[in-house]
Amino acid sequence: MTLLTIFLLACITFLSRYLFLHPKLPLVIGPKLQNFLSFSAPAVLTAIWVPIIFVKDNNLDISVSNPYLIAATVAVIVSIKSKSIYFTLAASVTVFILLRLFTVFN
Repeated sequence: MTLLTIFLLACITFLSRYLFLHPKLPLVIGPKLQNFLSFSAPAVLTAIWVPIIFVKDNNLDISVSNPYLIAATVAVIVSIKSKSIYFTLAASVTVFILLRLFTVFN
């Protein structure tokens, strides 16, 4: 049953992408729909990172002992200052690893 579900979801994903990307299909998206769809990627990414950073054991964790929150804050500050995705990634991952290794954060 699980493999069937995965296969069907893969088919749905492929077909939805194919309909919009294949040049010979007569499907044209209007400018209003294109503008509306431009918000989908940030919405999906936000739905992924918010629970990772703010939720611990099904509870909201916004304390200073949350290593995910500290590393995310470092990532935001470094990205604003440096404008470099690689430096931001390296700095935030380094801070997160150091917090997990050398402190009492669990």
